[in-house]
Amino acid sequence: MERHFDEELRDLHQDIIKMGTFAEEAIARSVEALRAQDKVLAQSVIDQDVRVDDLEIIIDEKCLDLIARHQPMARDLRFIATGMRLNAELERIADLAVDISERVLDIADKPLIKPLVDIPRLSVIAQKMVKTAIDSFINRDGELAKGVILMDSEADTLKRNIEHEVVHGYIVKDGSVAPRAVPLILISRHLERICDHATNIAEDVVYMVKGEVVKHHPERL
Repeated sequence: MERHFDEELRDLHQDIIKMGTFAEEAIARSVEALRAQDKVLAQSVIDQDVRVDDLEIIIDEKCLDLIARHQPMARDLRFIATGMRLNAELERIADLAVDISERVLDIADKPLIKPLVDIPRLSVIAQKMVKTAIDSFINRDGELAKGVILMDSEADTLKRNIEHEVVHGYIVKDGSVAPRAVPLILISRHLERICDHATNIAEDVVYMVKGEVVKHHPERL
């Protein structure tokens, strides 16, 4: 029975890794769609989100089933509970990639109000945070997870800079650019929210590995 339980835990682990891969791919494709102003690529991100939704349900059901049948304790219980939380965070990350793709569809046929500089920088941070957070889960590496949490302030700063530049540098000076400017603000917010979800994943990994609660406690990092 114990050997079968271990196999089920490994299967759950692989499903969560797959979920992470889906989320990473969605971010990368949505950002590439923005860079290339590619409506077809943006639409493909939207269309493929059903894979993530389906897998989210499968993972949730597996977690609940494992808890109900095996009544795990300590480390195994923390792993399953963390898996459920990661599942929800990754699904939301994929949803935000869809949101970015929808904004790309809004502006793809219009000239950009400015060259994209800070948004690509923010997207690099977002993708790095998500990848590293997932790696910290795969490797059960609490220190790697703590590094993700420390990256979040840079993402917050970049998002604020983008909003300030677009609003005060363009919209205030010429309100007619708003239909092309507002989607850029929203994209920056979507990317910053992806970073927040990556931070949440990292905090959960720290708890899973070390049993330490670092959420709302930066002094513990």
